[in-house]
Amino acid sequence: MKLAYERLEVMHHLEGTVEEVMQDYLKPIETMWQPSDLLPDSRDEDFFDKVKALQESARELEYDYWAVLIGDTITEEALPTYETWLAGMEGVQNDYHNPWMKWIRGWTAEENRHGDLLNKYLYLSGRVNMREMEVSTQYLIADGFDIQTGADPYRNFVYTSFQELATNMSHGRVGALAKKADNAELSKICAIIAGDEMRHARAYMAFVKKIFEVDPNEMMLAFDDMMKKKIVMPAHFLRETGVKIGSTFDHFSNAAQRLGVYTAQDYIQILKRLIKDWDIENMGGLNSEGEKARDYLMALPDRLKRISERMKVPPLEYEFRWIGARP
Repeated sequence: MKLAYERLEVMHHLEGTVEEVMQDYLKPIETMWQPSDLLPDSRDEDFFDKVKALQESARELEYDYWAVLIGDTITEEALPTYETWLAGMEGVQNDYHNPWMKWIRGWTAEENRHGDLLNKYLYLSGRVNMREMEVSTQYLIADGFDIQTGADPYRNFVYTSFQELATNMSHGRVGALAKKADNAELSKICAIIAGDEMRHARAYMAFVKKIFEVDPNEMMLAFDDMMKKKIVMPAHFLRETGVKIGSTFDHFSNAAQRLGVYTAQDYIQILKRLIKDWDIENMGGLNSEGEKARDYLMALPDRLKRISERMKVPPLEYEFRWIGARP
């Protein structure tokens, strides 16, 4: 879909805002945590003792927990797909000094640490078939995804706002479960990643808010369209060896719901937050089509709530290739 000239003009207009958002929501690299800060240092004489202690604490975590943690890690490691997708938005000039490209590179650089950290933890834990996990990661990057945004930045920013809030919620709750299992190390890892995700969510929400200020009707229609399509998770094509695209994701999603890490109710809560933060109820400057979209969005949480009340979470009945000792 070729975007209207006016929408490209909005993206150009917002380039100054991007610089401000970067200052508010990206941190200087020299002050940031790195994966090695949160894991045993292989240079230390007691490295193997620390790894043994890490593995002992990991044994207390249940099967569904490992499924979710591994699925979250694979999702984070599919970062090349996400960077390419953002860089391909219309209105983003493939120029080194372009503010949008600066944001995309900075966001990617921060997100890159998440997969690195979780991957190393899983490797040290001794609970994961790393080769099977790595196969799934390669599949996910090779298969890509289809989130139905096209190259439209308005739709993409609705998606990223929603998705960053969802990952904040997921990582935060996985961390809380680790804490409950007396795994302070993993709890801290998940909590610190969740903090990054919230900062990034606020950045994308700020982009959308600015677009609402200058192009409210088109932004409202984009929000409406994305919610009608439903926000699919970036790992919705997740699969394992010998399994068709997407089927592994269903089992991963079921495990997350059984644990209470990410549920249909959470989807609704994120939607409510976006509606509130973007002040959808009081949005002006809309034509009749935009007002119809606003009315749909305002009624949607209650509609989804009624649907979610009829949903049943499947019991544990699937064995992931990722989990277990090397055969």
